[in-house]
Amino acid sequence: MMRSFFIPANAILVTLAVAIAVLGGAYIFQYGFGYHPCELCLYQRLPWWIVIAIGCAAFWSGKRLPGLSNMLLILMGITLLVSTGLAGLHAGVEFKWWQGPTDCSSGPLDFDNLDDLAAAINAMPDIRCDEVPWSLFGISMAGYNFLISAALGLYALIVPIRNR
Repeated sequence: MMRSFFIPANAILVTLAVAIAVLGGAYIFQYGFGYHPCELCLYQRLPWWIVIAIGCAAFWSGKRLPGLSNMLLILMGITLLVSTGLAGLHAGVEFKWWQGPTDCSSGPLDFDNLDDLAAAINAMPDIRCDEVPWSLFGISMAGYNFLISAALGLYALIVPIRNR
């Protein structure tokens, strides 16, 4: 049973299924529960779409060009490590370890008059990157994205190496 988990064709299917589930979950939170994404959330979705595209290409070409599966699986793993970096960046912004993009995070409040304060308040984004709208066990969606991306990315990279 465990041995079949490390077959490239199966790893492609697992990675593809998890990618679809992660994006599906993000859209369910957005459209089903009203948790609108911030700018960094939207950036985090891009690698998952790329992984789905690569996974579909790998699934389609796997039977025709079996040697291509390992290369595409490695590409999926690298893309997931990019996703890990984006999610880590966002989680760090949420924990206030560093400041996020100025157009979706709050900065220090330093105003000389009320007009400047009013202008800054009006310019603030509706959905902020430095606030956690939902968490489970103290881990935000960006935190879960980090954990899932890292684990799946390492898996997608280990399978081809193990099957050399």
